Amino acid sequence: MTKRDAPARAYALLKEISILNQLATAEFNRTLPDGLHVSHFTILEHLANRNGGQTPQDLARVFQMSKQNMTNSVAQLQRRGFVDVAPNPQDGRSKIVSLTPSGHRFREKALGQIAPLLGEISEHQAFDTLGRALPAMHALRVFLDDRRTSK
Repeated sequence: MTKRDAPARAYALLKEISILNQLATAEFNRTLPDGLHVSHFTILEHLANRNGGQTPQDLARVFQMSKQNMTNSVAQLQRRGFVDVAPNPQDGRSKIVSLTPSGHRFREKALGQIAPLLGEISEHQAFDTLGRALPAMHALRVFLDDRRTSK
């Protein structure tokens, strides 16, 4: 690969990632229980991997969506009892969104529903190659995330 080819290869990589995202999202949406979408699951997953809750504005920034869209998603999760929304003890004006025990159980159920697909992926003949690609994918994600937050 020459330096002149690098932008085209970077574009091809991002295009493949985009297609993979579309395919994986559609598959995950089909397997999620209770008619929720992967966008809801990712909020639960994010909260499950944090100590304490986060404000809707922080969640909107993390997921690169408007605060209004995040508020709507949080409201749907709250109606199902998967998250709790409480006043922020730091300032009393904003809210803190946190995962409820029911939200933890739903997350575990969703992971169980997607387990067969994850098993198929791990048995795929190219999985070892893809596994070796993870460090490069992680580095690309960190680069793009740092670039996003620095602007």
